[in-house]
Amino acid sequence: VLEKNGLPGALCSLASGGADIGNMMAKDKRVNLVSFTGSTNVGRKVALTVQERFGKSLLELGGNNAIIVHNDADIDLAVRSILFAAVGTAGQRCTTTRRLFLHEDIHDTFIERLIKAYGQIRVGNPLEAGVLCGPLHTKAAVAAFQEGIADVKAQGGTIVHGGNVLSHMAGNFVEPTITSISHDAPVVHREIFAPILHTIKFSNIDEAIEWNNEVGQGLSSSLFTTSPERIFNWIGPSGSDCGIVNVNIPTNGAEIGGAFGGEKETGGGRESGSTAWQQYMRRQTCTVNYSGMLPLAQGI
Repeated sequence: VLEKNGLPGALCSLASGGADIGNMMAKDKRVNLVSFTGSTNVGRKVALTVQERFGKSLLELGGNNAIIVHNDADIDLAVRSILFAAVGTAGQRCTTTRRLFLHEDIHDTFIERLIKAYGQIRVGNPLEAGVLCGPLHTKAAVAAFQEGIADVKAQGGTIVHGGNVLSHMAGNFVEPTITSISHDAPVVHREIFAPILHTIKFSNIDEAIEWNNEVGQGLSSSLFTTSPERIFNWIGPSGSDCGIVNVNIPTNGAEIGGAFGGEKETGGGRESGSTAWQQYMRRQTCTVNYSGMLPLAQGI
């Protein structure tokens, strides 16, 4: 495509490999900027390595995204949004919904609706029509799913729906899972790249926002409400501390073209958006004197 448009094909190159390739790129002074998408743990190593040589890094790291559903929300809209955001791509998107805060007035009925919706999910080949949840990408991901389920139970939580590996299916298939657990359980604060949704009951919006913000990651978040007061509180300085702050849409699916990225342990980088190109440029300040004089402030 590049060569057909009169540009060198080498402008875009692909180097496949493991950590050795990443280490070489992070250490090489000829690589002025390293844009890394991956886990927080690896991103931290990339940032330190690049900074040691005073290079630039752009980090898009982990997400532990939450949806808050208030008692005045459109319940049908919220259920469909959560189903898409928590189960789609088998929970393997950085913007996947992993925490769900439900107002105490609607909590029980909402959970019933959500369980019914989960019961209709087809797990299998995602290329087939009607299949929402495909496989996890590796056996290690399946093991992480199992560890997460065990941690939920060990930390006082319960499995509301799912929680099993689908061992009768060839491949890395697991059940989309709903849990009920405390907001501050360690497993809730850990990103598990699998379709596990932690549900938590809250009593007021300030409490829900505090719990949304208490995790280390800060990528995406969403509030379902019809109250303008709550909306402006949510998107303002006392609201969500994430890089993506949505209202009445999921935590994923609508970010294309916007300034994509997050705060805190998500890395602070931004891909796309109107100013994304500036991160790939070198900034200079240039003064040209045409006068033949030297009008300096010191009078020289």
